[in-house]
Amino acid sequence: MDTVKPKDRDFIQTVDDHLFCVVGYLHPPDGYTAYLKYVPSPDGKWGKDGRRYSRTLPFYHVSQVENTYRYLKEKYPQYLFDCPVRNITISWVPKSHVKQYYHPREKLGEIMSRGANDFLERKLLDLSTVLEDKAGIKNRIGVTGSILTETHNPSFSDIDLTVHEDNASRKLIEALRELKEEADLVKPVTPEEKEGWVKNRAERFPLSVDDLRNIAEKRWNYGYFEGTYFSVHPTRTDEEITEDYGDNTYHRKKVVEGTTTVSDNRDSIYLPAVYGVEDSDEVSEVVSFEGLYGSLFEVGDRIRFKGVLEEIRGKDPHYRVLVGGAGSPNGYIKWV
Repeated sequence: MDTVKPKDRDFIQTVDDHLFCVVGYLHPPDGYTAYLKYVPSPDGKWGKDGRRYSRTLPFYHVSQVENTYRYLKEKYPQYLFDCPVRNITISWVPKSHVKQYYHPREKLGEIMSRGANDFLERKLLDLSTVLEDKAGIKNRIGVTGSILTETHNPSFSDIDLTVHEDNASRKLIEALRELKEEADLVKPVTPEEKEGWVKNRAERFPLSVDDLRNIAEKRWNYGYFEGTYFSVHPTRTDEEITEDYGDNTYHRKKVVEGTTTVSDNRDSIYLPAVYGVEDSDEVSEVVSFEGLYGSLFEVGDRIRFKGVLEEIRGKDPHYRVLVGGAGSPNGYIKWV
């Protein structure tokens, strides 16, 4: 477990059978930064080994993740951590409390070797083959979410994929766009669904309907395969994770708003999404832990932002604006 670096969208089952989703790539040496995703519940819709689970988040948003902190503080305070690197309280799983660690690529390889146990796993195998063939990649796709933890319900569960390595991710992004344009094996989200998505998000985010419609048009990593909704999430490899815990420390200053120009968007495909920016007084990056803002803005785009100004001290000293992080206000990134 310790020979491979923890990665965004890995999963962990704790000794008390809670299921946590790993977040990002900055993890203490004795544990894993992660948020609580599923809790044991006799009435839960998800299940494994006779145990039922319920989701803790009706939708993924920093406000919902912070709601889980209250549950953990009352019942499982060992899963809250005052992080001396980020200087905030985060949810985490200490290594001493790990019952099982789930790796997306290992799980997909296991299902390939043994064969599908149900029709959702069969679709997973077929979809991964379609994507690999179209993108010209091999052994770079994994499966996350409920299939990874073996708690999925074929009657309603989605397929959530990871793609590992920067070059493979970019090939897959283009391949998926082509597949959705062809609309044969992979179907795009319908205009009606996009409009429903826009109305739903308009209630949660400080963005206009027009902003959200623009975002809906640019979202590349969702679609349908044989009638099942799926998503794809780029993930860094061990070699691409260049910051070790403690290399830098993060110090929050104040809430800021402003406009700037995107100068680099290569790391916007990951979580957190990182945009290099120019012509901003002291800020060199706008960084989002809210997935809504990933893979959106192109080099040269003028953007408006609201978030927390952070000073980074250490090996890579600079200032950045953080959007969607734990303890941050309801910020945004949008086109000017």
